Amino acid sequence: MTGAVTNLRLRIGVDVGRRLSVEDAIAWAARNGVRHIDVQADLDPNPLGDMPGRAAGIRASAEAAGIQLGLHTLSAVNIAEVSPFMSDAVDAYLRAYIDLCAAVGAGRVVVHAGYHFSADYSLRREAGLERLKRAAGYAEDKGVDLLLENMNREPDHAEVKYLGSTLEECLYYFDRLDSPRLHWSFTVNHAHLWPEIGIDGFLDALDVSRLREVRLADCSGTVEEHLMPGEGTIDFAAMFRRIEGLGYRGHYMAAWGTLDDMLTGREILARLAPPLRPGSGPGQEESR
Repeated sequence: MTGAVTNLRLRIGVDVGRRLSVEDAIAWAARNGVRHIDVQADLDPNPLGDMPGRAAGIRASAEAAGIQLGLHTLSAVNIAEVSPFMSDAVDAYLRAYIDLCAAVGAGRVVVHAGYHFSADYSLRREAGLERLKRAAGYAEDKGVDLLLENMNREPDHAEVKYLGSTLEECLYYFDRLDSPRLHWSFTVNHAHLWPEIGIDGFLDALDVSRLREVRLADCSGTVEEHLMPGEGTIDFAAMFRRIEGLGYRGHYMAAWGTLDDMLTGREILARLAPPLRPGSGPGQEESR
């Protein structure tokens, strides 16, 4: 079991977000034995407009430290935007992230399907789909992978809701996005908010061969939460057995609390590692 624990620990990364500059995040990860980090490059300390000038140094630092870097776009940017001028800006936003990903040598850009205001559901769902198609085509030209994240459930009475939240919505996008550069970022605590479907239901219905990242946090299953493992109701041991049993060999991404909280929770999760068997699968890790 010791080898399995060590292996899984190395595969669990940390979503630094914008808690640190990208440069400091790489140094922090190297000091703490974290091989995978996701960062956000919208606002300080990583304003998107400044990032191209920092890209070469970031790439060199990540390569020297052996850190696999990922970029995570801001879900508040509505990928389902339909208004004039704003629509062009959202396209430019995604292109800027894709360009940055190529420049820093990151392994992925996590993207979202946007959100709707209930009355405009169909219009925005279609607009988001077409925008993701354009982004995927641009990503193909740049040699960049996009990872579409399944989003959290909002209260039934909420006017504004994320797209790509229900299983039906996820199928809508993945069935129509056939780019070889468009993959899946599976957020298990978001799936846990659909108890009638659950984590297993998402894994049963979606194409696991497209899975390239598994995002982790605990939750009670009632509202959007990012809790330390053990503070909610997710059975992480069962989740690992299921996902590893499907052949997934890629990275996981811790996304709760502070950086120290994520290091602590990472150790909790690593002890839940199932016996690992040799084999290939989606997101195959060289470290296995």
